[in-house]
Amino acid sequence: MENESVLNALDAAERSFEQTPQNVEDGLDVDEAELVQLRRACRLLAAASRLLDDGYYTVVIESSFVAIERTIQFRLIHDGAMDASEVISSHRRLYQRGAEIGLYDDAFGERLAELWNQNRTKTDYRLGIATESQAKAMHELATDVHQDLVNASQVRHECLC
Repeated sequence: MENESVLNALDAAERSFEQTPQNVEDGLDVDEAELVQLRRACRLLAAASRLLDDGYYTVVIESSFVAIERTIQFRLIHDGAMDASEVISSHRRLYQRGAEIGLYDDAFGERLAELWNQNRTKTDYRLGIATESQAKAMHELATDVHQDLVNASQVRHECLC
């Protein structure tokens, strides 16, 4: 990249992540890793709701999938089935882990994984074009999964939704 403006922007971005955190996002300044995941999911759902109204369907679908995954990760950590430092890089594996600890049954976990596999990549990489009905359905699914998993936890009062 030879564009000086872009190089300066890259330098600034790199420096911003090296600095001591200041002006952190409200609600996410918690020490427990499980609560960070929970509250990220809350924020993703709130953002998706706003973006749905503005017609940004692709981002709503992406945010909804990530909100589901952050909520599952919250419960895995909360229930002691996952160490906070563990990284599950496979979406399918994350959905399977949720089924393994009884957050939902195997069939539901498999359906989530297939939904992600067949549709998220398709809309994210523009192999298909996201629609309003898809975005609404995904947002509703993510909201329902989030509420169900959070309500069954011992820290539902920590939810920001």
